[in-house]
Amino acid sequence: MLFAFVAAAAQSPWQKTLYWAYAVNPPDAGAAKSAPATLRRVPNSDAAFTDAQIGDLFGVPDWHVSEHPPMPDVVAHGRKPDVFACAYCHLPNGEGRPENSTLAGLSAGYIIRQLQDFKTGARKCSEPLFKPAANMPRIAVAASDQEIRAAARYFSEMRPKPWIRVVETSTVPVTHVSGWMLVPSNPSAAEPIGERIIEMPENVERTELRDDDSGFVAFVPEGSLKAGKLLVTAGGKGKTVACAKCHGPGLRGSGNVPAIAGRSPSYIVRQLYDIQSGARSGVASRQMRRPVANLKTDDMIAIAAFVSSLRP
Repeated sequence: MLFAFVAAAAQSPWQKTLYWAYAVNPPDAGAAKSAPATLRRVPNSDAAFTDAQIGDLFGVPDWHVSEHPPMPDVVAHGRKPDVFACAYCHLPNGEGRPENSTLAGLSAGYIIRQLQDFKTGARKCSEPLFKPAANMPRIAVAASDQEIRAAARYFSEMRPKPWIRVVETSTVPVTHVSGWMLVPSNPSAAEPIGERIIEMPENVERTELRDDDSGFVAFVPEGSLKAGKLLVTAGGKGKTVACAKCHGPGLRGSGNVPAIAGRSPSYIVRQLYDIQSGARSGVASRQMRRPVANLKTDDMIAIAAFVSSLRP
C-alpha cells in the first residue's frame, strides 16, 4: 500500500483552524451540478428520493419514518427563506454528522439556551469559513420562539444511539473535504495519522444520501483512549477537571448540562477549541473556561477520542 505523508498541521491557505475538525469545503466546491430525476434508495427503506429532494434544505429525505415520532413542521420543512429544516442537518434521528451537533437526548432547556446564544452572538465559531456553524446565528435569529420550542422538544425526546466507531491507529486513509466532512480520496492511499482525528462516514454514498441509519468511524492516534481517560476521569494531574462532575454519570448529561458520551469527536474538539478561543462565551461556556484553559491540541484529541468511545 502506498504511504503518503501529509503534515498534521497542513491545511488549506484560506483556513485558519484545525482543518480536520473544521472541515471547510474548498472555494470551488459549490459549483452547480445537475440534479437528475433518478430515484435514490438506501438499505432497509421503502422510500425513494431524487437528488434534488435530497439536496433540499427545506425538505428532509426521511428514509426511516417508523423509527422516530412525527417531526414538527420546523424540523421537517423549516420555513423559507432563512429557517432550514432542522432535520436536514441534524437528521430525523437527531444524531447529525461530524459538521454539526448531535441533538438526540439533549435537554430541551439546553437546546433552547444554545439557540439563544447563537441569536445574541454569545456562541460563534472560531473558523468563519465553517458554514455549518456559521449558518446557525442567522437561522436562530429567524426562528420564532414557538419553532425553537417545538424543535427542542422533538430532539430532547429522541434516544441517542451508538453512532461513531472509534479506532486507535497509526495510519489512516488519505482524505479530502467534501460536503463539510472528511471522505476518502481516490485513488486510495494511507498516511500517518499525526496529531489529528480522522472522522469519516462508514459508507460515503449512504451518508451523502443523508441516510440516518449509516454512522461514522473516527480514527484516533494510538494511546488516545488511555490518555483521554486520565484527563476525563481524573483531570490529568491538575491539567483539567473530571468531566463527570458537571456532565453526570457516564457523561450522559445532568439537567441542562449536555451529554457528551458517544458524540462526534470532531465536534467535541471544535467546542473545546471554541471555548478556549472565546468564540463560545455564553454563561455555560464561561464555566468551561478553567477546565479548557491549559489544554493543548493533543489533550483535546485524547479527551474527544475517549468521550466519543463511550456508549451514549
